[in-house]
Amino acid sequence: MSSPRRACPVCTREIAVVGGRFARHDPPGRRPAFSYELVSCPGSRRSAPLLATEPRLFDPEEPPMDGQQQLF
Repeated sequence: MSSPRRACPVCTREIAVVGGRFARHDPPGRRPAFSYELVSCPGSRRSAPLLATEPRLFDPEEPPMDGQQQLF
């Protein structure tokens, strides 16, 4: 199962959000081939803002379909 992705507030790349934080990622652009230094984007591991609306599996405003009954 893949994690939801959102735009990083620093580099604007689409990054996975895991546990309410942006996953660690490199800044945009290529690293020099001769450098072994690992560099993370400053937006790595930042808290991800909450979505304006929570994702829902079913729309409560939508009327039930024919043949569908209440569970409880």
